[in-house]
Amino acid sequence: MAYYYDFGPDSTEVSNGYTKVTAEDLYAPERGYGFTESSHVSALKRDEEALTGDFCIPFGSTFLADVADGNYIVTLTAGDAYAPTHTTLKSNGERSVLPDIHTVAGQYAREMFAVNVRGGQLKLSFGGLAPRVNVLEIVPSKEQVTLFLAGDSTVTDASEGGFPFSGWGQQLQRFFKHDVAVANHAEGGRSTKSFISEGRLDAIMKDIKEGDYLFIQFGHNDQKNDEERHTDPSTTYVEYLRKYVEAARSRQATPVLITSVHRRYFDASGKLTDTHGAYLDAVKQLAEEEGIVLIDLAAKSKLLFEAEGPDGTKSIFLWGERGEWSNYSSGVRDNTHFQERGGLRIAELVVQGIRENDLQTLIMYLR
Repeated sequence: MAYYYDFGPDSTEVSNGYTKVTAEDLYAPERGYGFTESSHVSALKRDEEALTGDFCIPFGSTFLADVADGNYIVTLTAGDAYAPTHTTLKSNGERSVLPDIHTVAGQYAREMFAVNVRGGQLKLSFGGLAPRVNVLEIVPSKEQVTLFLAGDSTVTDASEGGFPFSGWGQQLQRFFKHDVAVANHAEGGRSTKSFISEGRLDAIMKDIKEGDYLFIQFGHNDQKNDEERHTDPSTTYVEYLRKYVEAARSRQATPVLITSVHRRYFDASGKLTDTHGAYLDAVKQLAEEEGIVLIDLAAKSKLLFEAEGPDGTKSIFLWGERGEWSNYSSGVRDNTHFQERGGLRIAELVVQGIRENDLQTLIMYLR
């Protein structure tokens, strides 16, 4: 089922096949769509054009739409007949999909992006200096390539209210056109072992199909000592990694192994300290033995972090002073997880790896 929303004042006409959304339309389950709050949302009519002549101004607001799980192509029309606009958009909470949409007065941008919905609801969070939403079209698609991610907190999407925390997988969708949908199944605290025992690989297997990709990055929590997560790099770690590879191949999808992104630990000379050791070697050896595509994110992040140095990497990792971020009001010193800027920079390294490995089905759809 497709969903078509025309935003603007209640007094304006609605185009055939579209549902009118006003600034006062708060989300309710019986309605199935609406804004999470309306105190910062307003609506205006500029002219008589059916779809572009009116709009809502969703300043710092989130629009919800109840939709079936699956992949969608979402088309946003944004613009204003009288004024320049600047709109940013995140999907499913904090996932950046359209970072900067600029229009001049009288211009209308029509931007398309992909989204993978799980949990029966699409969340679109608007920002920007002068945001506008004229039209939203949400159309299901079975033709897209789906890029599945299995991993831990360095890969995962932030929870609502987690800003500025960001896994690199959270930033990956913005690099792709609407032909590729990123399905980020990564979850904080998981290892190759616990991810499987909790049924998360099974959830991927329900949807993955021929032509899709499964990117696999673990290691941070495989090092932990508890029985639920620990694996040995020379034995069980490799055995569990093979399960992901075999699962993808059983559906004619392409597995991609990714070495663990480094933590922020430097020695006295400014060189990065490797905290993953044999786990990195195990991934590389398995990739070579089985002919699996490898993105050596450990090597790439080492070059990046050493170039930035101990001080520069604070703007990559989740470091902040007291009062700098409302969600970490007492300050934070985290040498494992990333802030948004860092998640984006690591995602850029993953995209670099996609290009280097000549993954043409993905490369052709990069923005």
